[in-house]
Amino acid sequence: MTATAQAAQDAQQVLRQHDSASRYRLDLGWWAWVVGPLAVALTIFQLYTALFGSRPSLIQGAIHVGAAMGLVFLLYPARPAGGERRGVAWYDVVLAAVALAANLYIVVEYTRLTGPEVRILGFSDTDNLVAVVGILLVLEGTRRCVGLPIVIIASAAMLYGIFGPQMPIFSHAGYDWDSYATEVFFSSRAIFGTPIQVSSTFIFLFLLFGVLLIKTNIGAFFNDLAFRATGRFAGGPAKAAIAASGMQGMVSGSSVANTVASGSFTIPMMKRAGFRPSFAAATEATASTGGQLMPPVMGAAAFIMAEYTGVPYSEIIVLAVIPAVLYFTGLFMAIHFEAKREGIEGLPKSELPHLRDLALRLDLLLPLVVIVGLLLTGRTPANAALFGIVTAFVLSMLRPSTRLSPKAILEVLEDGARVALPVIAACATAGIVAGTVTATGLGGKLAGGILDLAFGQFHLVLIFTMVACLVLGMGLPTTANYVVTATIAAPILLSEFDVPIIAAHLFVFFFGILADVTPPVCLAAYAGAGIARANPMKAGVTSIRLAVVGFIIPFVFVLDPALLLQDTNVGEVIGVVATVLLGMFSISAALAGYLVRRASVLERVLLLAAGFALAYPSLVVAVPAVIVLVTVAMVQLARRKSEQESEPVANA
Repeated sequence: MTATAQAAQDAQQVLRQHDSASRYRLDLGWWAWVVGPLAVALTIFQLYTALFGSRPSLIQGAIHVGAAMGLVFLLYPARPAGGERRGVAWYDVVLAAVALAANLYIVVEYTRLTGPEVRILGFSDTDNLVAVVGILLVLEGTRRCVGLPIVIIASAAMLYGIFGPQMPIFSHAGYDWDSYATEVFFSSRAIFGTPIQVSSTFIFLFLLFGVLLIKTNIGAFFNDLAFRATGRFAGGPAKAAIAASGMQGMVSGSSVANTVASGSFTIPMMKRAGFRPSFAAATEATASTGGQLMPPVMGAAAFIMAEYTGVPYSEIIVLAVIPAVLYFTGLFMAIHFEAKREGIEGLPKSELPHLRDLALRLDLLLPLVVIVGLLLTGRTPANAALFGIVTAFVLSMLRPSTRLSPKAILEVLEDGARVALPVIAACATAGIVAGTVTATGLGGKLAGGILDLAFGQFHLVLIFTMVACLVLGMGLPTTANYVVTATIAAPILLSEFDVPIIAAHLFVFFFGILADVTPPVCLAAYAGAGIARANPMKAGVTSIRLAVVGFIIPFVFVLDPALLLQDTNVGEVIGVVATVLLGMFSISAALAGYLVRRASVLERVLLLAAGFALAYPSLVVAVPAVIVLVTVAMVQLARRKSEQESEPVANA
């Protein structure tokens, strides 16, 4: 086995260990002839409805979820070890058929289920049975391909919905089981609520777009571009990894999958350059996680955010640009100071992609330009994604290195559905949580509880909300953690305080995402550690140090929404961005222990204090903080000059 093949096999093992979505059956046997056509059919259905218009939301969602659940039971075994066996267990075939039938029941009976007959006579016993079976199969399918945490949260929500009167706190009138089951499965307010409606129209297409970029090697151009732009500077391999992972991560629905996919290439390169294994793992994990904060795709959660907030998607991707750029700028700063402290230089020019070769491939950026351009002109996300897919496909045919054969085209269609399965399952299950919270008024009750706990203090409310988002986000994929945090945590900021709705939702979105690099359940960091062969917890702690700016930025844009271009002017935005950048610079230097030379303990404390003061949007504290930062820099410069002057004397 070649070194490349061995590295790919090791990466796949790490992915299966840390990512539930990757624990599918490795050898389907002749069942591959069933899975393949069903997956292709689901993708064609999504492309067809994108071209000619979606079906009614309940029908669109039922076909979307039904096909996905059928595929999940055929692809994912009940136990992870079952993925090593050949073929599909007979009971999984039965479950796949029942899951598909339960959802197609909605399509066939749509007119009756949504008509006056049900409103007058109520649901039949058959309806109740189908609803119960459908819910249980969605939960089991989600457990298999997403993991247990979100199923536990959804199960707790269901128990809360049914046993409301018996709850010791936050009690409510409650539902009987039949009423609750039919509300969850036959309405567009739970399983087929906003998350699935968005998944069945926008998200699937963007995931297919990401698959197409990878299959055609257009995605590899992003890596080459990143290495050419940043590879020659101090700590170049790590800086290039940040840029490449950020670009790839925006179209990935999983921090863990992106960490392994990019990290199998970037982590060994960082280690060869001289970075410690735990630091290399943390760098890749932090960058891959941050990719989901980067417009225009933002890990697909931005589409759901547009539906929840009422803010057009084309506006969200503009408003989110500054926080995302600040996040990655902070990462670059942290890498730079670490590289300077360790004496790690950039890559030699001979190891960088040739500028002429990159210039000849600049047209490969066109699909992304098309998507962003169409979104900014007001076209729908589905329309923009569709044109992006068509553009990428046409471009791929112009070069032998990117051209797809007929077999490869079928693989793209099949893989598009496979990649979407965990997202669809997570959205369906998260819809149960969102629907229950809305129907029972739990969001408002939790907001009241947090307010009482924080004694009404705004800053304490922000901290408690951050902790709630980090806890809820641990172990959940991007779209699901946003749905859960937006339903439970965002109302806390909206109910009593004058926080702009987009600021509140981006606040919970940031911290839900950052849960992937927050110990003890820092799945992206653990995956990176598996590639780097490093201590997982050490990689997690290092990830927190690198991502510290990500924990600061949401507080800044809630306290001063000018960072999100809310009720502001150009001068105010420039002022806020400048002070935040200075704060990030100071904090990064303090945590790395290096500014212009190695810092003493006192200098690190002063730099850290100055950094946090600069990040706080207040001129009163910013001016003294700048003075402290400049003073420390001047002292270090003077000491370095003194050391340099004394060296010749010592040598003599």
